[in-house]
Amino acid sequence: MIQFARRYIHIVDTVNRRLGRVMMYSIFVMVGILLWSSISKTFFLPSLWTLEIAQFAMVAYYILGGPYSIQLGANVRMDLFYSGWTTRKKAQVDAITVLFLIFYLGVMLYSGWDSLSYSLKYGERSPTAWRPYLWPIKLTMCIGLFLMLLQAISELIKDIATIKGVKL
Repeated sequence: MIQFARRYIHIVDTVNRRLGRVMMYSIFVMVGILLWSSISKTFFLPSLWTLEIAQFAMVAYYILGGPYSIQLGANVRMDLFYSGWTTRKKAQVDAITVLFLIFYLGVMLYSGWDSLSYSLKYGERSPTAWRPYLWPIKLTMCIGLFLMLLQAISELIKDIATIKGVKL
């Protein structure tokens, strides 16, 4: 069982670390899109697609970078008490709170999958002048939520190992 846990953690952490590092640089894509938007509005005809594609890029940036953020421990904590606790006490509290996160991500993924299915079935488009299909960003959100769920489970396994004193 420990070997399975080690393998699971290694695979999930590696995938999310690599994807997170790639997504860190996607901020430059958003800057490029918004720069083009400013240039086109100033010198040419305004582009219909720039604002919406920048929003889609921002969603991808946040949702696909989320698992890496969890892995790094960069998520928000109430440090008033947390910083003074022992490693074992931190793991105990984290193990409880990550269960709420897993539940939340499960509900979000279920709803996201339902929304993606609807979008694919009916060819849902944005109500803007550009009218892009919405399924690509909904698919991105489902992938990000799934990876975040896997990372939360990985963190739960690490916390349980810390509580039990097992080295993973």
